[in-house]
Amino acid sequence: MNKASFVYATYIATTPEKLWAALTNSEFTKQYFFGREIVSDWQVGSSFKLMNKDKVEHYGEVLVCEPYRLLTVTWSVKDVEGERISKVTYELTPMTSTIKLTLRHEDLLEKDIRKDEGKMEGFNNGWPAILSNLKSLLETGKTLQVF
Repeated sequence: MNKASFVYATYIATTPEKLWAALTNSEFTKQYFFGREIVSDWQVGSSFKLMNKDKVEHYGEVLVCEPYRLLTVTWSVKDVEGERISKVTYELTPMTSTIKLTLRHEDLLEKDIRKDEGKMEGFNNGWPAILSNLKSLLETGKTLQVF
């Protein structure tokens, strides 16, 4: 099967420190990641879990952790055919008073990218909603009401 990737970039009026905290601190993630909490000590080789209440939705291993700059983790993907591992990278690029946040989700299958833009299915629809919520939270202190 062919591997697919999804890349999404957004520009956020914040500092690298605040954006890093939002990406790695469960108190922040619960606010913009639809109630989900990310749990890790962020050391290379350590595990991470994305929790929805007491249920692990995704898990993986920290591959790269360069605070305020770069974070890469493996990311579990479950579907009807079983479970497989993909890779997610967050890259923070300072630009004066703005941070460019680039998310790269690699080692996906073509079926992970959904054509129906009207639903929250597929990584190409989910990640933009999550990162838009993150941007809104950091810039206004509130998440988007549509979600």
